[in-house]
Amino acid sequence: MTKKAVLFGTGSIAEVIYYYLTHDSEYEVEAFTSSRDYIKQPTLLNLPVVAFEDVEEIYPPDVYDMFIAIAYGNMNKTRTKFYHESKNKGYNLLTYVSSKATTWPDLDVGDNCFIFEDNTIQPFVKIGNNVIVWSGNHIGHHSVIEDNCFISSHVVVSGHCHIKEYSFLGVNATLRDGITIERENIIGAAALILHDTAERGVYPGKGTKILSGRDSSMVKI
Repeated sequence: MTKKAVLFGTGSIAEVIYYYLTHDSEYEVEAFTSSRDYIKQPTLLNLPVVAFEDVEEIYPPDVYDMFIAIAYGNMNKTRTKFYHESKNKGYNLLTYVSSKATTWPDLDVGDNCFIFEDNTIQPFVKIGNNVIVWSGNHIGHHSVIEDNCFISSHVVVSGHCHIKEYSFLGVNATLRDGITIERENIIGAAALILHDTAERGVYPGKGTKILSGRDSSMVKI
């Protein structure tokens, strides 16, 4: 049975979410919504864009589900703000798990979550509300991802890890098993985390060095 949905957001993330739901879910997206002051055009992808202030009058929550299709700005707090405002309007916040993700029957995942393709999520994993897990990650067994997090692509979360709320993990970050990522952490691209982190910590990855010229170590490359 087809379900109806409205997406909050008008940026590229919203366009991507629309595409996945259209081609790989039971949902039919019928409109986009955004705060009135941020609407720049009346349509997106040939669908109407309506003011969030009025959305429940046009697309009532007893008929339509919603997804907050915005990224990790302000440590995921912008997405969280509209997550709560949408629930206060009475909307069910849909969750999508790609048919091309590898999961197990006991997966525990909250609402307003989006799990993209090629994720491997092992048994006994728990994912909270309002979490985006982009494509190609490994989430190890018995790990917990709390509410309002964003996991980008090709992240390795080893077993028994605990990622606390409002955290962001950059591309190719790696977490050793059994560690805790504290609240409001930024884990940079390619960062290797071997120990528990501090609350509101920033852990940049190591950038690639630019070599001034070739040396003997590069002869066989």
